[in-house]
Amino acid sequence: MNFKQLILNAFILCVATGLHAQQSLSLQDVISIGLENNYSIRMARNNQQISANNYSLGNAGFLPSVDLRTQYSGTYNNTGRTDFDGNETALRNIHNTVANANVGLGWTIFDGFRVQITYDKLAALKEMGELNTRMAIEHLVASLTSEYFNLIQQQRLLNNLKFAVDLSRERVRIDEERFLLGSGSKLQLLQAEVFLNADSSRMTRQEEVVRASRIRLNELMAMENLRFNLQPTDTIIPLNDILIFETLEASARKNNTAMRLAENDKTVSGYDRRIASSQAYPYVNLSSAYAFSHNTFQSGTFSDQQTYGMNYGITFGINLFDGFNQRRRVNNATIAVENSRLRYEDTENSLMSSLITTYNIYLNNLRLIEMESQNLGVAYETLDIAMERYRLGDLSGIELREVQKNLLEAEERLVSIQYQAKLAEISLLHLSGRILEYL
Repeated sequence: MNFKQLILNAFILCVATGLHAQQSLSLQDVISIGLENNYSIRMARNNQQISANNYSLGNAGFLPSVDLRTQYSGTYNNTGRTDFDGNETALRNIHNTVANANVGLGWTIFDGFRVQITYDKLAALKEMGELNTRMAIEHLVASLTSEYFNLIQQQRLLNNLKFAVDLSRERVRIDEERFLLGSGSKLQLLQAEVFLNADSSRMTRQEEVVRASRIRLNELMAMENLRFNLQPTDTIIPLNDILIFETLEASARKNNTAMRLAENDKTVSGYDRRIASSQAYPYVNLSSAYAFSHNTFQSGTFSDQQTYGMNYGITFGINLFDGFNQRRRVNNATIAVENSRLRYEDTENSLMSSLITTYNIYLNNLRLIEMESQNLGVAYETLDIAMERYRLGDLSGIELREVQKNLLEAEERLVSIQYQAKLAEISLLHLSGRILEYL
């Protein structure tokens, strides 16, 4: 284990035990911990190891098989004999034994190129195992990134509601002073307290949403302590506003993992058809064995006998007729090749459709962010004016509440659109095979 891995493991251990000093995590920290701990990733890596283990000369059939077999057996017999002269002979508890041992070798010399094709197929399956692991990693990185920025979004919405509570609390203070001075009504004070309670209730519910997002993020990272109080180091949602569709499209056609898996599936189907066709060729098998046998007798001419030596043989064969099963297998394999081609084209079509749709969402959200940013600036300026007029008694409580509501909604719209734009960005990088840029 290298020094870098030791440092990462120590960091993960501190996080998993819930140390308060490690509560602030960056997106890269979150992804690193998730890739190390997440159960789906660990299982995908195990499956990748299985496909790597299967890629061997022996599994393909290149290598011979050698068997060692031994056997020991015996008999206890009672024998009664009568010859033609009437003499009788009785043999009791005759114990005869047989001990055998042989080493046999079997080797397929040729079977219609089946071995070579199988080895190539195993190589393709090994690559598919690697791609499946990559796909699992990409899905996890996308999920972790989305949830990380969702937590930031929910915390910003919570801060927005805290600001609304502060505004309502300030209004209650102003109305309370007016009521005590006799320039305000009890009704106006009660109305301000109702609005304060409503804002406080919304803030409490939003705190629960923040906690749920944090738990979900801990779950994706497979944290031992799901109550770990994770705090993102980021406070805003950064956006990549320079993504170009043509670049994304070229990258998707080349690097998208689903496309590469579909391409490999076509390759494997082609190997299956060639394997089915190879059964029409003749086959040549080589066999050899060395055997040793030892027998013991308690009756008869010999007391024991030993036999040892070797045998060898070569078998040539070809199937002449198997009830048209060979033709059926080849036809079915050909259909499977066609299906794999159709799946590839369907995957490509779906990928391009998702890419175009998501890119349009991405561009639209970028335009909306600019508009909502302007609206938010106007809403803050309007609030400043409204609060001053309310202190001077030149604005009603209902009008002030409407201004507060407009500001709250403008802030919520902007945060929501920023998050939706981030989700579109994450999806575009995922579709184009560039999601690991977040690492």
